Amino acid sequence: MAEHGAHITTASVVDDQPSIFEVVAQDSLMTAVRPALQHVVKVLAESNPARYGFLWRWFDEIFTLLDLLLQQHYLSKTSASFSENFYGLKRIVMGDTHKLQRLASAGLPKKQLWKSIMFLVLLPYLKVKLEKLVSSLREEDEYSIHPPSSRWKRFYRAFLAAYPFVNMAWEGWFLVQQLRYILGKAQHHSPLLSLAGVRLGRLTIQDIQALEHKPAEASRMQQPARSVSEKIKSALNKAVGGAALSLSTGLSVGVFFLQFLEWWYSSENQETIKSLTALPTPPPPVHLDYNSDSPLLPKMKTVCPLCRKTRVNDTVLATSGYVFCYRCVFNYVRSHQACPITGYPTEVQHLIKLYSPEN
Repeated sequence: MAEHGAHITTASVVDDQPSIFEVVAQDSLMTAVRPALQHVVKVLAESNPARYGFLWRWFDEIFTLLDLLLQQHYLSKTSASFSENFYGLKRIVMGDTHKLQRLASAGLPKKQLWKSIMFLVLLPYLKVKLEKLVSSLREEDEYSIHPPSSRWKRFYRAFLAAYPFVNMAWEGWFLVQQLRYILGKAQHHSPLLSLAGVRLGRLTIQDIQALEHKPAEASRMQQPARSVSEKIKSALNKAVGGAALSLSTGLSVGVFFLQFLEWWYSSENQETIKSLTALPTPPPPVHLDYNSDSPLLPKMKTVCPLCRKTRVNDTVLATSGYVFCYRCVFNYVRSHQACPITGYPTEVQHLIKLYSPEN
């Protein structure tokens, strides 16, 4: 009988490992939260810039702070991030045997907790800031007319050239780890879990029971604070816990709504939205009588008529209404003082930069 009991215990350790579908689903949950909240903040900022404009300007920092409160609350109370707890998972410290495994209600040890917070909150924040920096540098590099001459410009141009390969290596690292997880060769679907010293497992019956009884026991064992410092500390803990609990409750209720927003504002759905909400196209300039079938005009609307490549930094020439790359049309107009398609006389000040809705 003891041998049979040992066999069951060993099997349970293996069986608590979640499937690839569960871990990918919990990863995508927090990924869907950011763009949905960002859209809500954008709508508020556009409706009342004076009151809500700061939310848009400081969205990354505000979201990171709220994410920090949320993840710290769940990691210390349930041994899991918000999305992991939502899908019934927990973080197990590597090296713990089945007998020594902590209950989820005990929270993570401080070392694993702060490592988890760093990879869950700080790393995504730095990655978003890096992507915005790369985007702004690329925009500046494409918009400039003269080739860079300073050492700094040469450095960031080399940085822009190397970034796609670094990003590809980073994403490839995660892909390889997920493939190893699917094939049963790894305990982690993400390298960040390995660096944090934890692995994911399913909540057990004992974990669920402990999580359900923990609030009642905490309220029963709570004693009034004696000193002023203890009262202040208790009030701060309650405020932080209340904010995290309110945020988690709101996210739990609105998670399916957030998933709907992610689908609605996804790139695949944008063409459908545009077709449903499209307005009539404004007419071309009144004096434009140039033959639209001219060989000077490319067949594809996204191609620049001058360099015959996909347009970069779309710029319209107000004299004729045609769109070119900024660098191409700037050099042409500066040299010829005429539209390259119609030949109408024009000047550099007639160039107008076009911005996409995302910018």
